[in-house]
Amino acid sequence: MARTALVTGGTRGIGAAICKALKAAGHDVAANYAGNHEAAKAFSAETGIPAYKWSVADPDACIEGIARVEADLGPIDILVNNAGITRDGMFHKMTREQWREVIDTNLNGLFNMTHPIWPGMRERRFGRVINISSINGQKGQVGQVNYSAAKAGDLGFTKALAQEGARFGITVNAICPGYIATEMVMAVPEKVREAIISQIPVGRLGEPEEIARCVAFLAADEAGFITGSTLTANGGQYMI
Repeated sequence: MARTALVTGGTRGIGAAICKALKAAGHDVAANYAGNHEAAKAFSAETGIPAYKWSVADPDACIEGIARVEADLGPIDILVNNAGITRDGMFHKMTREQWREVIDTNLNGLFNMTHPIWPGMRERRFGRVINISSINGQKGQVGQVNYSAAKAGDLGFTKALAQEGARFGITVNAICPGYIATEMVMAVPEKVREAIISQIPVGRLGEPEEIARCVAFLAADEAGFITGSTLTANGGQYMI
């Protein structure tokens, strides 16, 4: 059945692949983005998917942005919380600003986006909330205490909210990608990429489309018996 889907951080990288996969599955899709207007414009021109600008770290902007999307496309049935940032640094040098920015976007953003949409899902007795966490939220990572803390928090958010949504036909699941061949990862020095790949049993980086297929599966009506789950997609780099 065709649904209305909203993907945060949806105009680049993994988010763009998710939007395309959901559209291919027959859904009406909207993409949120925070800052890169040119990339968003090119994405919409290529895909026909409308893009809406606001920061998921801003609660009021989320409420206003969600209202615009629902006015244009209808009530949101599928929410993919994909938006995320990094502000890396060793903990003894990490600033309050580096901590706050990452927590505000990568963890508080889940509340800011899901809370306004949740009552409608409960009323309609259907919903799909899919949170994009990270391998580093599972195992931790040097230089990413802020990021790892936020992404681990996403998993706790997922498990608790899934229990609240279950009797209303709402599933809440998380996906933990490993290292994916996005623009950000491909920009690191080749030696660093080689070191990363050497730790991945399948011997390569993941592709954004591989994460997108996981999202499309969890978003389907037929996935209603899966909730509170964490799907790892990391090429075997970290197994739990």
